[in-house]
Amino acid sequence: MLLYLLGILVVVVGLAVSIGLHEIGHLVPAKLFGVRVSQYMIGFGPTLFSRKRGETEYGVKAIPLGGYIAMAGMYPPGKANSGGRTATTGIFQSLVQDARTASADTLVDVDESRAFYNLPVFKRVIIMLGGPFMNLLIAVVMFAILLVGFGLPQTTTTIGSVSECVLAATSERQTCESSDPAAPGFAAGILPGDRLVSMDGEPVESWAEATEYIRAAAGDDLTVVVDREGSQRTLLVEPLLTERYVYDDRGRILENAAGEPQTEEYGFLGIGSAVETVPQPVTAVLPAVGDNVVAVGNVILNLPQRMIDVANAAFGPGERDPNGPISVVGVGRIAGEISSLDSSPVADRVASLVGLIGSLNVALFVFNLVPLMPLDGGHVAGALYEAIRRFFAKLFGKPDPGPVDTAKIIPLTLVVVVLLGSMSALLIYADIVKPISFF
Repeated sequence: MLLYLLGILVVVVGLAVSIGLHEIGHLVPAKLFGVRVSQYMIGFGPTLFSRKRGETEYGVKAIPLGGYIAMAGMYPPGKANSGGRTATTGIFQSLVQDARTASADTLVDVDESRAFYNLPVFKRVIIMLGGPFMNLLIAVVMFAILLVGFGLPQTTTTIGSVSECVLAATSERQTCESSDPAAPGFAAGILPGDRLVSMDGEPVESWAEATEYIRAAAGDDLTVVVDREGSQRTLLVEPLLTERYVYDDRGRILENAAGEPQTEEYGFLGIGSAVETVPQPVTAVLPAVGDNVVAVGNVILNLPQRMIDVANAAFGPGERDPNGPISVVGVGRIAGEISSLDSSPVADRVASLVGLIGSLNVALFVFNLVPLMPLDGGHVAGALYEAIRRFFAKLFGKPDPGPVDTAKIIPLTLVVVVLLGSMSALLIYADIVKPISFF
């Protein structure tokens, strides 16, 4: 239990540090560009403690599920002739006006040139992308530690296991009996620790190559050269034509039209590869991060269907998709399981936690780029729209239209917040009643 709690603590601290650095990514360029920043806070809700340095209050709040910096003039003032609306739009107009009033209050006794909305577009984009960029940088560092420092488990050409007998794919037994035929590899004298050198005169550079040779030679003689304690030995084996289950991309057994498990025929020796943790080159880091970015992007692009699948699993008999969305509760649970795996070496558990924090930062990076406020991508989209509008106004000789009144989309922002809150609640519930487990 102590190790389980330690894993959860590692993720909580890692998430808090990631959020803190995300906000620093906003804070540093904002101050460099002269924007007045009144608050830098980690978390939401009541303030636990804070300290004021210069004009900025730095602190931690009670609910550590996010953070923010308060910049002066986030929303431009409305046009002087923009009158209020009545009837059905009254509540939304009030929200817009409240946002403008709150933004104007941050400029009391402050030079208006220090307002966020008065900055050039490129500076606003840099400030808003600073947060996601920090998450991306953390992810790169974490994946570099994981891949270069620890390495990845890989199959080798060394024999890790040798089966004594042949069991049918449909057999429920896992142990050999005297009536079972001997496995070809065992009968030929292959031993754990032997390193494959060649097959039928062709050098074996990887386990994948060895597998292809074995599968293709079913029923035929196969000359295998192995290295055993520094000396080479030539063995003659005959791969057995056997069958095995067919699995899909999620590791589930496929079924035929009659609902029976599908099997396929292939050559079989009854040998397995030894798995070693192999450090990767530095050049493998960015592609690994890129693959994670694409995977998270695909989840977000298909989020409505993914959330429907989560709901069906949470409230029905279905299983959770291990590649689907997950809440902070689920991440903490996985971290606890990783830490409490007594069968796994400490180094492997540490590596898994490092990779988990790296993947969490990739998710924060991609999610914050979604072009909807209050996410960072929403502010970037507003700034870019303003640049486009000013460009065309100048192109056609029209007056400068001024800053985009982003306060007008506050009602949409509220809808986004409600949706995000609802999705978070559903994911937390699903991670409690039907968690994703990899172990």
